[in-house]
Amino acid sequence: MAFCDLRSPFFLLLALATSRVVLAGDPDITSDFVLPPNTNAVNGSFFTFTGMRSLLDSSPPTNFTVLKATMAEFPALGGQSVSYAVLTFPAGSVNPPHTHPRSTELLFLIDGYLEVGFVDTTNKLYTQTLQPGDLFVFPKGLVHYQYCNAQNPAIAISAFGSASPGTVSVPKAVFTTGIDDGILAKSFKTDAATVRKIEAGLA
Repeated sequence: MAFCDLRSPFFLLLALATSRVVLAGDPDITSDFVLPPNTNAVNGSFFTFTGMRSLLDSSPPTNFTVLKATMAEFPALGGQSVSYAVLTFPAGSVNPPHTHPRSTELLFLIDGYLEVGFVDTTNKLYTQTLQPGDLFVFPKGLVHYQYCNAQNPAIAISAFGSASPGTVSVPKAVFTTGIDDGILAKSFKTDAATVRKIEAGLA
């Protein structure tokens, strides 16, 4: 039986492609944790995030609210490839279509009901109505949303496989970043006046 030559250009290209996939997430660290710049030692407080305490002391919000614990808010997450968010939905509110370019999102519904969905790269829409105790996964980088279509509020916890998953809001990225109105009008097969009306609503 003939064997493939592992030194062939095909296998070299395959190895390079695989290495790029492996490096697409958070970089591995060579220490137990990452200290902030100009810091030589820390104590247990460094590994504690107290920003979620406000959830227990405040009244329910009137608008959709996200409380995040990413590397920006919680520096101890640096190099740990994990972060967290608590999503609070008043009745009838929506977390508009968006993406997380650097992470998958795993949502756990604590209370209330949510309609959720994402669109894959073939433009197929996957939707589900969640009830308390359900989990739903939004694959990395895909456009997705959550909608509280019930009469009561909802609260969910989202876990991410990156300390800095990033968020790109589709409406804001398209209509509030300065893309020419004419280009948007042609892209959406409408007119510039309609585009400007949408932009004004998002301002």
